[in-house]
Amino acid sequence: MEKDAYKTILEASPDSLYREKGSKFIGYAFPVTDEDQVKQHITQLKKVHYNARHWCYAWQLGTSYENYRVNDDGEPSNSAGMPILGQLQSFHLTNTLIVVVRYFGGTKLGVGGLMQAYKTAARMSIKSSKIVEKTIDAYFILTFDYPEMNVVMRIIKEEKINLLHQIMELRCEFKLAVRKKEAERIFNLFQNTYKVSIKQA
Repeated sequence: MEKDAYKTILEASPDSLYREKGSKFIGYAFPVTDEDQVKQHITQLKKVHYNARHWCYAWQLGTSYENYRVNDDGEPSNSAGMPILGQLQSFHLTNTLIVVVRYFGGTKLGVGGLMQAYKTAARMSIKSSKIVEKTIDAYFILTFDYPEMNVVMRIIKEEKINLLHQIMELRCEFKLAVRKKEAERIFNLFQNTYKVSIKQA
């Protein structure tokens, strides 16, 4: 069955500090919708933590979870970015960026120790975020004459359809958001309603 919802975080998390053998790992989670926003957050964190040694991150984008990237930022290969991405995936999050800033404490942790530390800091940042589920919607434009208003409004109310925008004149126009899995049925419902026309927005 096609997915019609995805999970993301509502807002930027507070910073989450994890210490291991003198090193500090500070985790941040951000809601993002494109790579430009990713770059902005990383640039900002590099200004705030200009003394840090590493700014490792992972992000996942797209309502189908289709795009992702990891960056070890100088740490041994796959010791930072992949454990961070693993946390995004275990919480089923998309449109989310996690950055873990590391201040080196003088003691090397080894690859296993690093993986555990980055994973823990990433997990803490997610745990301190508010996770929300959002529906993947289809958008339609309805047009009809004013006398059909009652019929249209009754269907909208009965089906709990999200009415985004309305122009109410002699000729009315409504913009609707319909959950993807209901889209075809709702489209047919309005298409079969006398004197109402519907098209994809």
